[in-house]
Amino acid sequence: MKNGIENKVIAITGASSGIGKATAELLAAQGAKVVLGARREDRLKTIVETIEQNGGEATFLEIDVTRREDVAKLTALAVERFGRLDVMINNAGISQLYKMEELDVDGWEQMIDVNLKGTLYGIAAALPIFKEQGCGHIINVISTAGISIVPTMGVYAGTKNAVRTITEALRQESQGRWRVTGISPGYVATEFASNIKNEDVRNTIQQNADQMAIPAEAVASAIAYAIEQPENVDIGDVVIRPSVQG
Repeated sequence: MKNGIENKVIAITGASSGIGKATAELLAAQGAKVVLGARREDRLKTIVETIEQNGGEATFLEIDVTRREDVAKLTALAVERFGRLDVMINNAGISQLYKMEELDVDGWEQMIDVNLKGTLYGIAAALPIFKEQGCGHIINVISTAGISIVPTMGVYAGTKNAVRTITEALRQESQGRWRVTGISPGYVATEFASNIKNEDVRNTIQQNADQMAIPAEAVASAIAYAIEQPENVDIGDVVIRPSVQG
């Protein structure tokens, strides 16, 4: 019996590590055909080879989500290779955490470009395909940042709350033509902290993660749950975090 995931064609950004990698591996194991995009081509190649060795179907493309044409090429690859696109998972994200007064304007712009514009580019790349097909599923990986506002996370949470708002608007606008899901993880055991330039904040985030982080596979399972539902069931908003996280 089909599991609601088998044979679906699923594109994933930020797929070279963490939540994206875990999601790709889980979905492929359940019979999905996965199309992986990220900047680190060597890692993508290894992930695809592992999936194929385990009997799954996968392909990849080196992309930068801050370039609209790159994201469009990812969805085009899905259609070219597998004939359609069923799910677009906008997972790529980055954080630079400073107090506002420290004026990390470069960090602000980086987060806006990756977290917000990158997600919008993913939506823009998928929707024309979904409109032509008459169905599809957008999944945006957001964050618990924004649900709870804390110092140093103002702009990061701002980009994530922008995505949260866009996700809900898109869900309402779809009127059943496509499904829309927001996934908001808390502390997850990924490379998230390693990209933070602020050493004090990076160390604090990493210490918290070391103490409580859930595995990326837990988030992947939540994503799979949303995908496997019947087409008339839309899992709108999922918050998944360690049980001890405040």
